[in-house]
Amino acid sequence: MAGTTEQRLALGDAGKMLVLPGLGAALLRWLPGLWLVAVVTAGAYGLRSLPMLGAMSPMILGIVLGVVLCNLVPLPKQVEPGLQLAGKGLLRAAVALLGLQVTLGQLAALGSWSLASAAIVVLGTFFATLAFGRLLGVAMPLTTLIAAGAAVCGASAIAGVNGTLRAEDEDVTYAVAAITLFGTLAMFIYPMIGQGFGLAPGAYGTWIGLSVHEVAQVVGAGFQGGPEAGQVAVVVKLSRVILLAVLVAGISVWIARRSPAQAQGMSAARPPLVPWFVVAFLILSGINSLGHLPEMPRLLLVDATPLLLTAALSALGLGTHFGRLRRLGLRPMLLCAVATGFLAVLSFILATA
Repeated sequence: MAGTTEQRLALGDAGKMLVLPGLGAALLRWLPGLWLVAVVTAGAYGLRSLPMLGAMSPMILGIVLGVVLCNLVPLPKQVEPGLQLAGKGLLRAAVALLGLQVTLGQLAALGSWSLASAAIVVLGTFFATLAFGRLLGVAMPLTTLIAAGAAVCGASAIAGVNGTLRAEDEDVTYAVAAITLFGTLAMFIYPMIGQGFGLAPGAYGTWIGLSVHEVAQVVGAGFQGGPEAGQVAVVVKLSRVILLAVLVAGISVWIARRSPAQAQGMSAARPPLVPWFVVAFLILSGINSLGHLPEMPRLLLVDATPLLLTAALSALGLGTHFGRLRRLGLRPMLLCAVATGFLAVLSFILATA
């Protein structure tokens, strides 16, 4: 028995020795790419201190910096594992943390019509954009990313859907750039439209929350109509954000049912019907609604979310080449314009009904 115990102890020690070097080797593989992502992310936040760039999202600055660096300097293969980890792992973690920005109480305060309007806008815009994409001949992965970005919450929605869709980096970069462009234009144009139609603060805020892509853009456009309009716009926008979980889960089910490997009778593993980060999003939203999470950790995690999204999108930018973007052409940009216009009109009708 003693000999057996000693052998077990020896095997246990050997197992630990094997695990630790394996973990160390993985860290060494990830380190060059993660270091590069950290540098680009820091650069994106640093650029916001420059004139004319302060209003821009660090996410778009990060992806632009990544694309520029990728195309100006040949990146060594050693950075690829770290870029893949940042572009996928950090991305999904950030989407899960978005749940800490939504509470059920906020949604209930909107009333049934506002909640129904948010659902109509998200589903209507998403499926309409898919139809427009087919008419314009835009590839389905890129069409799906643009549809999600327009319908829900811009770059964050594109990142969340791509966690399941796993589109090419160039598709993600193009979708983020297009959605950001039209969301930025909306931030300046929509307040003038609202003023021209003489919208009341509540109606104006509802329209902005239903129609503008990014949360930051909603804040910028909403508060131009006054404090009441700004507060309504942000809460309405959050009702769209929480529908991201429903959208991603639905896309995951669709992918699982239409998997090519499954259709050919192969034994490839099916993707989960509900991705783990969607489950985490809903759990964190529930915890946030119950108020069980201390305020300081919650605020730290909320502040960390855009940082993680910036890092993830910077990693995607670092894997994007101009030549591949040019091959995508202008039709996806036209699709984004059509989707944005459809969303604006549908939202206006619902907000003023």
